[in-house]
Amino acid sequence: MKIYRGLESIPPDFKPSALTIGNFDGVHYGHRRILRRVREAGGEHGWKPSVLTFDPHPTRVVAPDRAPLLMTSPDRRAELMAEEGIEQVVILPFTKEVSLLTPRDFVEQIVVGRLGARAVLVGDNFRFGHKHSGDVALLRELGAELGFETEIVPAVTCRGHIVSSSGIRELILSGRVSLAARYLRHPYGVEGDVVGGRGVGSRETVPTLNLATAAEVIPARGVYITLTSDPDGRHWNSITNIGYRPTFGDSEERTIETFLLEPLEGETPRHIRVEFLCRVRDERKFASPAELKQQILRDVRAAREYFRRSREWTRRPLAPA
Repeated sequence: MKIYRGLESIPPDFKPSALTIGNFDGVHYGHRRILRRVREAGGEHGWKPSVLTFDPHPTRVVAPDRAPLLMTSPDRRAELMAEEGIEQVVILPFTKEVSLLTPRDFVEQIVVGRLGARAVLVGDNFRFGHKHSGDVALLRELGAELGFETEIVPAVTCRGHIVSSSGIRELILSGRVSLAARYLRHPYGVEGDVVGGRGVGSRETVPTLNLATAAEVIPARGVYITLTSDPDGRHWNSITNIGYRPTFGDSEERTIETFLLEPLEGETPRHIRVEFLCRVRDERKFASPAELKQQILRDVRAAREYFRRSREWTRRPLAPA
């Protein structure tokens, strides 16, 4: 996959393209259906399957007080898009100037002029241009005029609910990570550097990897069965606690502590990705560190049983940072 950061970096051979446009936060099941259709349309005509996405999220420019927390960085989105056969991703810096483009200017100057779109495939709620004044009906009209095909891909439903980034975000924030994973079609994960803790856990309970992350969407306080990986391709079944360590006096800072179920061979990882499979229980205060340790050991047994029974998730190593 090729990633272009800004219009000025796009080479002449980017064209012609089969293109979809959007934020694609999470790259969920509905997004993947659009991406697959982009790949199929490109393959049918010899057009390059391509995506135009934005950074920052447009709402952070035009209405920052309503901007959503994001589940995925632009690079992570591109990584997931590659799984569906997308060959080119343009990450367009969303600026005030971009926000002022009329729908026609956006399509003429960027979609056709710079990206050479011969087909544009979007969801049925797609909006574009200044103040979101363009809709799919206008996109069809512009396509007929400017020479590109327009395809509207219906929304995807799961268990009677439309799959959406906002809905998945709410599931994760409430701790319902297994249902979020069904909507995403992959486990939700966060990544970052392994940092030193206070050392209390190593002395009085069990040793853990403490994760410092810039992720905006963190699952609710509690204990989770997880998969952990590092940039070297190592991966471990694991169990992770998110919370404030109430047994040790309630830290003011939220911690993400991961215990590996398998022995750590080699050096301690410096950077990890933790993917959340299933919520085990709430975080709670125990009468003593010894009581907490016994609960952790019970959690570990539950996690081992989960992995013994489950073959649902394929481990994917974290790409090098």
